[in-house]
Amino acid sequence: MKSLSRKALDAMVAEAMVDCYHDSECVTGFYTMLEDHLAVPFQTSVLGVDVTVAKVDLTDDETIVTVCTRGRSRQRIPNLDLPLPTSPPEGAEWIEAYRHWSGA
Repeated sequence: MKSLSRKALDAMVAEAMVDCYHDSECVTGFYTMLEDHLAVPFQTSVLGVDVTVAKVDLTDDETIVTVCTRGRSRQRIPNLDLPLPTSPPEGAEWIEAYRHWSGA
């Protein structure tokens, strides 16, 4: 994925954080953007194993995770740790914006 400029990332962060007053609301803003824009399902590799990213979720402790599946197995992986495929899905720029905001 071609990396976005700092200016573009800052604009996306501002869009996700409209009317947010604290970090909890900011995380929810990014979750909403990911849920609205990230094209799922898509394939990626986690620790050398091919998986399907089935959906984005928000945990009770306000962590954005992706639900990865392989056969009947499921694993929630923090969005900040998810390796993206060489040809990232539509909306993957929101993952980059979230990482930019979080300092990851």
